Amino acid sequence: MQAITVSDRDAGVSGLTLTHLPYPHAAENDVVVRVHAAGFTRGELDWPATWSDRAGRDRTPSVPGHEVSGVVEGLGYGTTGLTVGQRVFGLTDWARDGSLAEYVAVEARNLAPLPADIDHTVAAALPISGLTAWQGLFDHARLVAGQTVLIHGAAGGVGSIAVQLAVEAGARVIGTGRPADRDAVLALGADTFLDLGAGWPEDAGEVDVVFDVIGGDVLDRSTALVRAGGTLVTIAQPPTVRPADGRAVFFVVEPDRGRLADLAQRLRDGRLVVRVGEVHPLTEAAAAFAPGRRVTGRTIIRVARD
Repeated sequence: MQAITVSDRDAGVSGLTLTHLPYPHAAENDVVVRVHAAGFTRGELDWPATWSDRAGRDRTPSVPGHEVSGVVEGLGYGTTGLTVGQRVFGLTDWARDGSLAEYVAVEARNLAPLPADIDHTVAAALPISGLTAWQGLFDHARLVAGQTVLIHGAAGGVGSIAVQLAVEAGARVIGTGRPADRDAVLALGADTFLDLGAGWPEDAGEVDVVFDVIGGDVLDRSTALVRAGGTLVTIAQPPTVRPADGRAVFFVVEPDRGRLADLAQRLRDGRLVVRVGEVHPLTEAAAAFAPGRRVTGRTIIRVARD
């Protein structure tokens, strides 16, 4: 099969190479998915699991990409809950070969059925962003109606979904980003938009929840905004500065079949919009993620067609 692989830690996305690999083996409770669309984030190339397995052994050349949408091609021993020919989407394991390939082996529990009226390119943009937004807001920050949440990077993949979920939950939403993001963030339902480069801490005031996807100085400066009893949640890095009278949580997204199904239903109902910017074939994956390339919305790799 054709696949995108990486072997050089220092090469970055320029090290993505189209090559041929053996058809994947379906272990116990696995399914093999024929990939129709895949998502990839540049940050994966900094994750230890991209380069070694759970025992710490080198596993290069590795296939990146951990968001997948496709059709079940085969079942491993003991696999239940899914059937051959079924449309599915979800997350591949961090420490195994991923979705930038024609086929991928995935634990069945990490996949959810994909309704026929959701395109694979849209579904492939949803798992990491959707689950991260939900888990950050509700599982970790415990956001409820009437609270105020500050969402950094509100026009991005995670941020744009977090804005929509928080608005639906009845929260007051402050989104941050670049000036060019203002209209898009307000159109998603945010009450206020703040330019990250224009003194936003003084303008935001105290909030119940900060949801950070940026890290660094933005993360550190955000701790002063969390009111007593509030929560700062980040996916960027473990925080070095914590709120004086609140919680600070760093987390990595976890697979959740039930929540994926819920997010898919929100898509169908029109309660959630996923922003897909560009769609490229597998042969153009390296060029699609070239450094300096800016796209409004997620870049998705189309591997096969229905």
